[in-house]
Amino acid sequence: VLFRSPSEDITVVAQRIKERYCYIASDMAKEFNKYDNDLPNHITQHEETNRRTNAKYTIEVGYEKFLGPEIFFRPEIFSADWTTPLHEVIDQVVWSCPIDTRRALYRNVVLSGGTTMFQNFDRRLKKDLKKIVDARAREYSKQSKDPN
Repeated sequence: VLFRSPSEDITVVAQRIKERYCYIASDMAKEFNKYDNDLPNHITQHEETNRRTNAKYTIEVGYEKFLGPEIFFRPEIFSADWTTPLHEVIDQVVWSCPIDTRRALYRNVVLSGGTTMFQNFDRRLKKDLKKIVDARAREYSKQSKDPN
């Protein structure tokens, strides 16, 4: 069904869809495969009513359920101008702080409301942030063992 809604409804409808259906995929490639192999079972029919005319309309929500939130973890797939994922931003901020505060900062990343309420947001952010920190630790460990 073609989505026709008054412009003032678009933001409200988008927010409802985001809050009801979106989630963070732990592995985007696996999620794509799951949808590709059985798309009809992954499409959700979202019903709305036009506030001006009271006409009902339906929006099909599919891949958007996991692609929308992916912008925080892989922004380059949406824009060439914004390419730094959230976990790298957090790492850069923590890394710019005094060395004696970094461990506590990494342990105390606080997520608050809004988009951070997506299912599995916290797990994905922690996993991606941990990869960066662990890779840096391995590199420093390797360098400290090398006598040259």
